[in-house]
Amino acid sequence: MPLQRLVMLIFFLQPIAFGAWLPRIPDIQAKLELGTADLAVALLGLPIGTLITLPFAGRLVSRIGGRMAIIYGFIFFLAVVSLPAFAPSAMLLFFALIVVGVALSTVELGMNVEADVTEKATGLIIMSRCHGFWSFGIMAGSLIGVGAIAIGLSPHWSILITAIVILPAALIASLRLPKLPESHHAENSQAMTGFKLPSLALLGICAFVFGVTMTEGAIADWSAVYLRDVMNAEGAQTGLGYSVFAFMVAAGRFSGDYMKGRFGAVAIARGCGIASLAGMLVVLLAPATPLALLGFAAVGVGVSVGFPLAVTAVASLPDRPPASSVATLSFAALTGFLIGPPIIGFLGELLGLRAGLAVLLVPLFVSLLCTRLLIPTQKDMAGDLVEREAV
Repeated sequence: MPLQRLVMLIFFLQPIAFGAWLPRIPDIQAKLELGTADLAVALLGLPIGTLITLPFAGRLVSRIGGRMAIIYGFIFFLAVVSLPAFAPSAMLLFFALIVVGVALSTVELGMNVEADVTEKATGLIIMSRCHGFWSFGIMAGSLIGVGAIAIGLSPHWSILITAIVILPAALIASLRLPKLPESHHAENSQAMTGFKLPSLALLGICAFVFGVTMTEGAIADWSAVYLRDVMNAEGAQTGLGYSVFAFMVAAGRFSGDYMKGRFGAVAIARGCGIASLAGMLVVLLAPATPLALLGFAAVGVGVSVGFPLAVTAVASLPDRPPASSVATLSFAALTGFLIGPPIIGFLGELLGLRAGLAVLLVPLFVSLLCTRLLIPTQKDMAGDLVEREAV
């Protein structure tokens, strides 16, 4: 298997077990008898674990390289990903999610570093497609979760079995990654460990991607609860919202490179921004589940290419090394992804979950305003040409 395809396979395998957790959040909430605010506090464990680990994980990954971080990260992550489903109380759920956050930050950072190193080694741009495969992986996991609901399999066993099945395939794929020249790791190490105040352009692009990933995280954690509590969906229907959303995210990412080459980054970002705002309004105003699912699909299209477009934009900024800018962007993106669900949970407890999700309209509108910053340089356009010729 070509190196770039191997990396894409790893991106696909990594989120499957975590995706199987997402449709089971309402079941965990019901089992532990948690209110919306209590669940929001428990869900804070994941962002806390991730954010406190990122600085250390960055140094570790830059020292050992993406390949070794992926191998050890997969073992750690798949060993702990089912722990939240076994938690007997809200406090233990919180701490279990901290552990999952620690593991998640390590393996995902290793994957992104390896994708960047692979681009340098092969001369092919693959980041967008890698994240497309990641979206397919989390969609596959969410469908596994939906299937487990349909057959009455408990959350802890369904997630644990998924992780056990994925582990051998993940290790085989990871061990087949070649040991790339250390110069690539050294370059990434210098970029990630150095510090420089971000420019206004970088901050603006980070604001753009923050709104996009905040929406992704919110829908990941709350779509099933929203369909159950607001739309009165039952059984496996509650998990379909995220499955539809993830499928459209993946579809958008796989077509994103072609659409960008045809219409330009700014036009695509603006079109997607409008789609995400319109889709969120449909979700909020939908009188029934089918229309809400249509809204989730539109939001999925809207947020699909935000992060890949932002990576290209920050990598072309002239005031700092590309890898350093991408690391800063990744921190902003991950912060948005993980901080959105708790905020919506607190607001949902006070005002109702429909009003809680309505807060996403604000960051999505800010993202739309920041799309003008996604202007590619001549270097980016040349890279796109190389990729199209390779494809």
